[in-house]
Amino acid sequence: MDTKRIAELIDEAVARPLPEDVLAMARRTLLNVAGTAIGASGHAAVDAVVAGSRGAARIPGRRAEVAPVDAAIATGIAAHLDDFDDTHLATVIHPGAACLGALAALEPEVGTAPATDVLTAYAWGCELQLRLGVAVSPSHYDLGWHITGTCGAFGAAVTSALLLGLRGRRLASALFWGIGRGLGMREGFGTMTKPFHPGKAAANGMLAARLAAADGPAPGDTLEAFTARLAREYDEQQFVGELGERFELRHNTFKPYPCGIVTHPAIEAAEHLAAPLKAAGGADEVASVEVRCHPLVPELTGNPTPRDGLQARFSTVHGVAAGLLLGTVDLAAYEDDFVASAAATQLRAKVRLVPEPERVRAEAEVLVTTEDGNVLRQHVPTARGSLANPLTDADLHTKVHRLVEPVLPGGADAVVKAVAGDGPGYLTKFMKACTGEE
Repeated sequence: MDTKRIAELIDEAVARPLPEDVLAMARRTLLNVAGTAIGASGHAAVDAVVAGSRGAARIPGRRAEVAPVDAAIATGIAAHLDDFDDTHLATVIHPGAACLGALAALEPEVGTAPATDVLTAYAWGCELQLRLGVAVSPSHYDLGWHITGTCGAFGAAVTSALLLGLRGRRLASALFWGIGRGLGMREGFGTMTKPFHPGKAAANGMLAARLAAADGPAPGDTLEAFTARLAREYDEQQFVGELGERFELRHNTFKPYPCGIVTHPAIEAAEHLAAPLKAAGGADEVASVEVRCHPLVPELTGNPTPRDGLQARFSTVHGVAAGLLLGTVDLAAYEDDFVASAAATQLRAKVRLVPEPERVRAEAEVLVTTEDGNVLRQHVPTARGSLANPLTDADLHTKVHRLVEPVLPGGADAVVKAVAGDGPGYLTKFMKACTGEE
């Protein structure tokens, strides 16, 4: 199928109303990522982007108004910085961040749009980046590309183009500019480069729509280049088959822990063992810890000696040690001081990952052997936050409150209300809630 026909199929699909459950998932995704963006909005990486910037665009969690491109980058960085944002498990894409950056950048000019238009644009931006990711999985990620950054620019381009009212030839141009503007490699994991990828994807996607709106020159067949050069396979049916009927967004998930998703089952098991371990004498009595897990765990999060919080987010060894020591793993478990503490360092040295091919990704078993030979054991067959055991609305609201309140005291309810709102002016009301203006 040629790219012109693919663009036509997308154009036809986005013109149809979305199913109610997909719109509901778009709201959940938007709420979650608003929380993560506000929670990390004060980080030095965000400061660096917005320093000296002037404009009319808002950034979640901050009162400063900046240039739209800087709002896109800063919002995408903050949304992904703590690795607490939404995750599509089949591709490991975090679709919400880049599309939230696009919303922030364009709010000054499309803020009066009704909720349905904004949520439709956001939903399709998430959906089409996920479809592109599925179509080139698993080899695209396995070749070393950070799929959230590469596919995220396409998603942000979709959201931006729809918000700007682009259709037909201009929508097609925006789509293919977006595909060609992704970036990011997995070597950046555990550093500030990783959250920069969805930030830059947000800006690049927004600029792709701008180029298309201005009738800029066509970018060429970027889809063919992307699928031929950045992956070993391409399944066109996964990309554009059953558009408007099958939705990858329905399979989006929300994290209970601010770290790599494959770490979660082991952390949950460790949390359950914290109280029995304390009763047995505490961490000083631990002789060894064995983590039986899916083989992706050591591949993606196998760092046994993280030096700071960013690296620790890709260390299942640290996550397990934190769970055993603290009983509850939250942002505090990834503060640099705790990662470098003697207690965490000493316990991490006793943790060993044991990959077992028969384990599923959402499963783990942790065995703690004490100095007297006693074994404490906890099996988690399906981790919280997985597709089979998703966070409830109440869980998600609690998570958002914990992220928002330290930054915008008393403001979490306003964010929840704004995301759930309807009618005209939706995006401006949402961004004002995210900056504590209402």
